[in-house]
Amino acid sequence: MQHTHLETLLHRLRQLRETPNGKPYHVPKLWTGDQTGVEAVQPGPYYAEIVEKILDHPGPISFDRDQNRSWSRHAVVYNLFVRLSTAFDHNLDGNIGLPPLSSGFRETGTILKAIALLPYIDSLGADTVYLLPLTSIGMVNRKGNLGSPYAVKDPFTIDPLLDEPALGLTADFLLKAFVEAAHLLGMRVVFEFVFRTAAIDSSWITDHPSWFYWLWETEAAKAYGPPVFDAATLNTIYEKVDKHDHHSLPAPSADYTGMFAPAPGSVRIEDSTVTGTGRDGNSCHVASAFSDWPPDDRQPPWTDVTYLKMHNHPDFNYIAYNTIRMYDSALEDPETFNMELWETIASIIPWYQDNFGIDGAMIDMGHALPEQLKKRVVETARRNRPDFAFWDENFDPTPDVRDEGFDGVFGSLPFVIHDTVFIRGLLNHLNRTGVALPFFGTGENHNTPRICHRWPGMETGRNRAAFVFALSAVLPAIPFIHSGMELCEWHPVNLGLNFDDNDRARFPAETLPLFSAYSYDWNGANNQQPLNAHISRILSIRNRYAELILCGESGSIILPYVSEPDLFAVLRKNGNHALLFIGNSNGEEERTGTIEFSFPDAALRDLVEDRDHLVAQHRLTITCRPGQCMLFELPRQI
Repeated sequence: MQHTHLETLLHRLRQLRETPNGKPYHVPKLWTGDQTGVEAVQPGPYYAEIVEKILDHPGPISFDRDQNRSWSRHAVVYNLFVRLSTAFDHNLDGNIGLPPLSSGFRETGTILKAIALLPYIDSLGADTVYLLPLTSIGMVNRKGNLGSPYAVKDPFTIDPLLDEPALGLTADFLLKAFVEAAHLLGMRVVFEFVFRTAAIDSSWITDHPSWFYWLWETEAAKAYGPPVFDAATLNTIYEKVDKHDHHSLPAPSADYTGMFAPAPGSVRIEDSTVTGTGRDGNSCHVASAFSDWPPDDRQPPWTDVTYLKMHNHPDFNYIAYNTIRMYDSALEDPETFNMELWETIASIIPWYQDNFGIDGAMIDMGHALPEQLKKRVVETARRNRPDFAFWDENFDPTPDVRDEGFDGVFGSLPFVIHDTVFIRGLLNHLNRTGVALPFFGTGENHNTPRICHRWPGMETGRNRAAFVFALSAVLPAIPFIHSGMELCEWHPVNLGLNFDDNDRARFPAETLPLFSAYSYDWNGANNQQPLNAHISRILSIRNRYAELILCGESGSIILPYVSEPDLFAVLRKNGNHALLFIGNSNGEEERTGTIEFSFPDAALRDLVEDRDHLVAQHRLTITCRPGQCMLFELPRQI
């Protein structure tokens, strides 16, 4: 197997023996060991030693690229936002500087540091790295001091700020080395792709203005924003969408649709301003995006991005719920498909397969892509890679999504797992229906509140995070470690879902890590007990019982009664095999409760702490510390 990019990287690192001017360069000890705190290193030799060890790794037997995608069902995912996850205050001046240090190394996250983090990720028990978007970022209306990774300037260009100037290697080159390194460690790599939106100054605009929505330069258009519907119209919209009746969906007012112009004949970009000129000589500009569903959603507008125009129907030349997600049935006519755009979108993943060797894709806003386009994207990517995995940013793991060719969905777990009443409702539902498609087993992602944001306080947050991770790991789900969760990070990455007005006042958009330089508490200043060992232990147990846990058939997820409400129990069954989870959902106080069994007496060994608990006269009494979780393999006669 060729590892030419990784070997070239090692050669460059070996040439960097000392930091210029002798200025110290600090890294977290946790990156290469199990200690908190920081240490001063020479960056060249430090990173060279890590790359050497990766190259010396015997590597996997080889991924079978000609078989099915079953690996995705068995995956354990670490979700890495390179720019954030690997950022660090290397000169300890209290800031994450934007320009490179005098040594030529960056403090913001880079692909080199992501390579260095791979052995750490491997040590947690993860075997798949899922990367948030890495593409170049637009400049117009840029959020924060770095911009949103979802404001994609050019989907075929990697963000140049992810390189290390000291190396003289491009971000593209380093990304190829990253995938080589991951594969050597037996880890697969999944990229997130943004197909529904583009930067407001996308590189496609000048050559393909018909791929975008345009607004006239008029006084009326200055008031542009999400269309407003009256209560009666909203009710009609909800009723029709709930019934999957998309025929003649209510359109926005004529005043709203009249703001939109046809695609201009020419486009110019001056001083970061994109202006189109229509065939009648009038000016227009690209329409920015907003949250389209529900149609009365009042999220702040997405001023740095615009929706790509998927259809060319003259009666639907506007942005609204019925043109960008809940497509009106009139748009099912192939004659309306913006085929040149569709073909370009379908070519993106194969380009990454050929150039970087990636193993799977997460589709951002996949629920908002036309069904025919989604199928085209999936089929095109799998022509030469039958094992290529697809995940959908969809909250409902339905058979329909599975039939579209997807192997997993984001799911709804992060929205219900924090309340035992809600999680009980979801698990009872899944027990009745079965699990059609694996969902992510997590309590957080970059768009939701972190677990430790919901439960402030160092110990409380840590205990809750430990409980949530262990519970999610025994479900027929894909274990998902949102980068920073293991460190008990509490600061939100983005205020996307389930935040309130107090959160929005407390965390201004321009300061959020999704848009601006920020670093995790890698040195342990706020938490001297990261969850690394707990995560590794739980995943090790899960691996031993993977066949049982991955069973998603109806009747395989049972919720036994426990006398103490804070103690949450889940019984996983597959044939005669059974695994019992009991965890204390209270992160602050110890709880004691009783659970009853059909068998009279037994010694049940807790697999987490390796100690026995006695069942006497059909009854087991359990005392759990705050957040503590236990796992028991039950006798087969249950």
